[in-house]
Amino acid sequence: MRTGRTASWRRYLPAALWRERLRPWRTRRLLEAHLLVLFVFAAVAATALFLSFGQTQRSAETLASREAPAVQGLAATRLAALRADQEAHALLRLNLVDVAGSGETYRSQLSAADQGLSRIADRTDQDLGTVKGLLATYSNSLTLGASLYRDEPLMRKQKLGEADSLLTRDTVGLAPRLDALQRVQMEHAEATATMGRWQHAGWWLAELALAVVALTLLSALFVLRDRCGRDWNPYLLVAFVLTVLLAVVPLTTTSSTEDALAGAVRNLRQITEVSRQSGAGPADAQQRVTAESEGVRLELADEAWTDKVYRGTLVGGLLVIVLPALGLGLRLDKDYWRRR
Repeated sequence: MRTGRTASWRRYLPAALWRERLRPWRTRRLLEAHLLVLFVFAAVAATALFLSFGQTQRSAETLASREAPAVQGLAATRLAALRADQEAHALLRLNLVDVAGSGETYRSQLSAADQGLSRIADRTDQDLGTVKGLLATYSNSLTLGASLYRDEPLMRKQKLGEADSLLTRDTVGLAPRLDALQRVQMEHAEATATMGRWQHAGWWLAELALAVVALTLLSALFVLRDRCGRDWNPYLLVAFVLTVLLAVVPLTTTSSTEDALAGAVRNLRQITEVSRQSGAGPADAQQRVTAESEGVRLELADEAWTDKVYRGTLVGGLLVIVLPALGLGLRLDKDYWRRR
């Protein structure tokens, strides 16, 4: 009685159920079918991983090398222009214009603003020609008003008023134009750091294909032991381990990278807000922007190790294609194909 119950219970084991489902297939055709499924889905998984993971790497590199420096540079340029205006007016208010070396601060800020725009030029697709022209005109008017017309109050007032207009005039002034550039550049940074619909679809496809590969490898190992009386095939075992690793490690790394990119974007958004809301304290705002920029740089630099994972994923994807084909191909050649 107990033996009958045991036999009945064993019929419902996964191995017994799978053996029953595979019963109509001849062994050679069964192994060939496993080989075909493994090759196709492993190729699909490797391709999807290559494209999706590669896009994540390119996004991180683009944000670190182009988008983040452009956002930081625009914020620094705006603050430098505002601080130059503040320092020039402070000299006049304190009657320090005629003191030797008193204009160094605002001149250095104008120089920093000009250098900032020059550095940004190769990191953005936006047209900076108008802004560069405005900055040059503003710098000239501010310098003339603060330094040249020392004995001509009316001309000094006119030049300083001209500089103020060039800096703050609605829509067409230097500060509003930099604001507009910052908004567009911030949108570019956010788009770069965000995983798109197709990239999400690529990860889903890769994970599903890897799941099929893993299950097919287990089935192939079962068939080899059940029908062919073979021990565990080392090629298929290694391929199974690699499949599990490919399903976990790249996805975990991508999640970590996406978190880092999201954090960097939040810091860039903070930098943009600080530069716009500097009010009467552009010097303090400059210090905050510098600190936040260093935080962004360090956060993106911490993700440099993912490049090694990417290269490992490429090698692992190729091995997952080659190893099952090698393992089943050798077995078929030894046991079945030669008998045709």
